[in-house]
Amino acid sequence: MKKVTLIAFCFIIGLYSMLCAQTLQNVYARHTISLNGQWQVIIDPFNAGAGNWKPVWKDQRPTGKSDFYEYAFTDAVTLKVPGDWNSQKPELKYYESTVWYKKTFTLKPKPGKRVFIYFGAVNYQCDVYFNNQLVGSHEGGFTPFQFEVTGKLRDTNSVIIRVNNQRKPDNIPAMNFDWWNYGGITRDVSIIETPESYIQDYNIQLAKNKSDIIAGWVQLNGSGNTSQPILIKIPELHVSYAAVTDANGKAWIHIPSSPVLWSPGNPKLYDVIITLSTDTVHDLIGFRNIEVKGTEILLNGKSVFLKGINIHEEVPQEARRAWSEADAEMLLHWAKELGCNFVRLTHYSHNEHIVRVADKLGIMLWEEVPLWQNIQFSNPAILNKADTMLKEMITRDKNRCSIILWSMSNETSPSVYRNRTITAMAEYVRSIDSTRLITSAINDAHIKDNTATIDDSLCIVLDVIGVNEYLGWYVPWSAKPEEMVWNSSYNKPLIMSEFGAESLYGNHGSADSNGYWAEEREAQVYKDQIAMFKNIPFLRGTCPWILADFRSETRLQPVYQQGWNRKGLLSDKGLKKKAWYVMHQFYEEMPD
Repeated sequence: MKKVTLIAFCFIIGLYSMLCAQTLQNVYARHTISLNGQWQVIIDPFNAGAGNWKPVWKDQRPTGKSDFYEYAFTDAVTLKVPGDWNSQKPELKYYESTVWYKKTFTLKPKPGKRVFIYFGAVNYQCDVYFNNQLVGSHEGGFTPFQFEVTGKLRDTNSVIIRVNNQRKPDNIPAMNFDWWNYGGITRDVSIIETPESYIQDYNIQLAKNKSDIIAGWVQLNGSGNTSQPILIKIPELHVSYAAVTDANGKAWIHIPSSPVLWSPGNPKLYDVIITLSTDTVHDLIGFRNIEVKGTEILLNGKSVFLKGINIHEEVPQEARRAWSEADAEMLLHWAKELGCNFVRLTHYSHNEHIVRVADKLGIMLWEEVPLWQNIQFSNPAILNKADTMLKEMITRDKNRCSIILWSMSNETSPSVYRNRTITAMAEYVRSIDSTRLITSAINDAHIKDNTATIDDSLCIVLDVIGVNEYLGWYVPWSAKPEEMVWNSSYNKPLIMSEFGAESLYGNHGSADSNGYWAEEREAQVYKDQIAMFKNIPFLRGTCPWILADFRSETRLQPVYQQGWNRKGLLSDKGLKKKAWYVMHQFYEEMPD
């Protein structure tokens, strides 16, 4: 009974998040007006502008000699959007509190048109005011959301948004995490125009374990959605499929077709056109199957080894949050040059550009929500927030063939509450997307002598097990690497989701001592890891930590770290360390 109640609660929360903050599918194919650029800002360390004393959101201005308001937006103080505030002003490098943003634009109301304001992501919590009226709030720093503003349009419009990135114990992530807490409007902002009735969402993929059936659904939004004809065309496949929506505005699709299957060696994408009498949306979609069979991961029915790398959403050369298509191209081409066919997007949902570029480049992806270490799993609000993040992540990316794994968490400590929450999350994800695999990264492998045993009970609910281990760095080798034995009773594939060591680029020294931050030591740790990997029969992927050095406020070594985690195979300038060549050779010699 308790299990049924928990699952039901999970479904209710998912439905609530869909009604309150569901994003439009495929925003970049819509009629949009970009609000990117310079926004006026007010820095508000103590959140004074949220109350009635200094109500910044009202944007009041003096009209008489006796009027006085102790705040003002001005072109003299601005921040670039998209962008984090930490990298734009030196005084905001470590800032964690409130910043108010303002943007004005011209857009006259149009008969028969609906208007939404869309945010790719805002970190972490925000309130959105449109023409001085609160239109909605959002929590979570890495997923998109939008609010309808149709009835609030004027000829000239203003958007004011209160952004706050303060850490809180019941946030996701919580108080302490190993990446920079970039605050601000960190991804694209757009005004989206749609018809009165429009194509809100769709899911078009191969039916599970089928290579000749394209299945899914199309969801309309607007009045008069009942019995609306929908047409789906895939010209290259000579597909023209008609369907009719039901009473809820939803049309189910089942299309016999045999597309060329997407893979890293042939990342084939098709132009898919969805047409309603009042609306048309184009998308580039690839078709592939992903499944597990025993300890094998099967891509299109064939066993695949995931040659991976972890990536943070950061441009290290500029010490800023990555957000653009050009940023995505750079990071993923770095991964391709290393020899990767797989990337773990850590530890949160990255921007939509990187997912779409991965589709084009043929890179498989692991995407996760930021349940990182010390999460308050005993707090019922956590499941609510986690499911909302899952819903928003999957809503945006469910049509992207590059994503093969949804991840629930990273390095969370075993407990009854942890297991209960993540189990409910996994069941919820399977209920809305049964075509992909589910994983989490654990760090609870028990090591004794030459044996490492995977015994975290969370593995029961996973399709693929991820293990983070730092043998040779945080944990000394208890036996020779080539003599290490790994045991698992779960008969599931294993991805070594994190391993590595730190070095400062250009710093040279002993290969057998951790204390010198030498490139030679980092390279030796990788050589030892590879020697161990060759003895793990159920290993189906490796994912070094990490592609490039990244910023972290918790890295305190004043000479070698200076606020950077130095475990990158590349330096903070994108230069190759000795360990890069070790992994490159391993991937070159490893068949797909």
